[in-house]
Amino acid sequence: MVLPDGRAAGAERTLDALLELRALTKRFNRQRALDAVDLSLRRGEVHGMVGENGSGKSTLIKILAGVHAPSEGSLYRVGRHVPFPTRPGDARRYGLAFVHQDLGLVPELSVADNLALAELARVGGSRTCSRRGLERRAREKLCRLDVDIDPARPVGTLAAVDRAKVAIVRALDSVGQPEPGSATALEASHDVRVLVLDEPTVFLPRREIDRFFAIVRAVAASGAAVLFVSHDLDEVRELCGTVTVLRDGRVAGRRPTTGTTVGELVELMVGRSVEHTRIAKSCRAREVDAVAVVTGLRGAVVDGVDMRVAPGEILGVTGLGGSGFEELPYLLYGAIVARAGEMVIGGTRLDLRRARPRVALRLGVILVPGDRRRHGIVGSLTVADNITLPRLESLSRGGILARRRMLAETRSLMERFDVRPRDALLPHGVLSGGNQQKGVLAKWLSTAPTLVLLDEPTQGVDIGAREQIFAALRQAAARGAGIVCASSDYAQLAVLCDRVLVLHDGVVVDELDGDGLTKADIAEACLGAPIAGHPRATTAAAR
Repeated sequence: MVLPDGRAAGAERTLDALLELRALTKRFNRQRALDAVDLSLRRGEVHGMVGENGSGKSTLIKILAGVHAPSEGSLYRVGRHVPFPTRPGDARRYGLAFVHQDLGLVPELSVADNLALAELARVGGSRTCSRRGLERRAREKLCRLDVDIDPARPVGTLAAVDRAKVAIVRALDSVGQPEPGSATALEASHDVRVLVLDEPTVFLPRREIDRFFAIVRAVAASGAAVLFVSHDLDEVRELCGTVTVLRDGRVAGRRPTTGTTVGELVELMVGRSVEHTRIAKSCRAREVDAVAVVTGLRGAVVDGVDMRVAPGEILGVTGLGGSGFEELPYLLYGAIVARAGEMVIGGTRLDLRRARPRVALRLGVILVPGDRRRHGIVGSLTVADNITLPRLESLSRGGILARRRMLAETRSLMERFDVRPRDALLPHGVLSGGNQQKGVLAKWLSTAPTLVLLDEPTQGVDIGAREQIFAALRQAAARGAGIVCASSDYAQLAVLCDRVLVLHDGVVVDELDGDGLTKADIAEACLGAPIAGHPRATTAAAR
């Protein structure tokens, strides 16, 4: 109900609420991503939001940003009703600012240039700006939040925490500005600011978290409301006054962080008690000749991981964001240079500090990257060009490509992996996400690899293509390949994998298989590892 002056009924009880969501619901076909979610963000508050992957956090943020339109529900800003759906450009006008994991900064540009992007967008890019003027205004913006960074420095040269600070300063500077032709004082008010932080600490070194938190607290102290979305429950308890827990699209609970334990939050997230001590049942990679044995692997986050992969085994690696599981496949492939470590594969001992993709390929190691558009395909080339890329030498005679044979082989692989439409001459980039990914798998699995490394293999893939991808991976395993699948999708890991390693702070802290390999148990291991007293067992996967 909306009162005649535009305020929501009951607004007199929540005058300090800058933003309220009531009964927010979002359906995708028959699936409910959000189901009657209420959320109130108050002036001066840092409010946490947690939940498993798929709990609805991202959908809620996208509705606030105007990316999705809700199926039902209401939005109130300072007690006044805001009609849905909002447009992407409305968020700034309503005082909402967003900082995501990737921060959205341009590394090659200076701090001043990055801070000016929103300003230039407001005036259509037509204003001529002097370098001195840009840097002076940037310095003023930084000083408002007591951020001491040289405006002339390229963003790419800054420490991770300083890049995050620049993203926050830019986000807050972009809100509360009147749109051209907008006249309402409410829309132009700098006092109505809501900062949404979506997993902003994932890539921050632990030693810089405190510095980042200091600026978030300063933002809240200035009168803004902050929504802090994170998987790290200790960080949520440290930074936030209140935390809302989502589970399966619903609010499972709302708690003050003071007096609420991490165990209680985990129980709300997974839907059952986690007070018991779970006993991991490890198959120790089965005592057979391993496809690959890794010892002492170290990278930027990974810190002394030992693991072995058996022939025909699908081994999952997971953890919370920033735990190190994300970089593990790239370290083994040589796409990221390891600081230390050794891998024995096919009787060959490889110093992982010297591993490179060309060396990995010679040893029968292949990588299916997480970002297929940027790293898995050449979108402008044909499906045939992409699928046969690793085998061009075998398809050539005297340096001349046997085009007819190449097309025949491509069509056979498209049939085998069900890549649609069956046109080998289409640009690979025009296929749907699922068919692009099936094409990437066709390219690499047709090389009969010894070790398959996967990063989020079904990311952005519909359920039908997902099942086909699972089937293709199981077939590769049945032929004797060892498979390592890095993923944050617990349900996928439970369905696909024989065994799952859980990482925290770069080390293996748990191993699950058999009856312990369920979505709930994987979630519990990831969420509970930091607080359940797990040892920093760097050899948990191979002892």
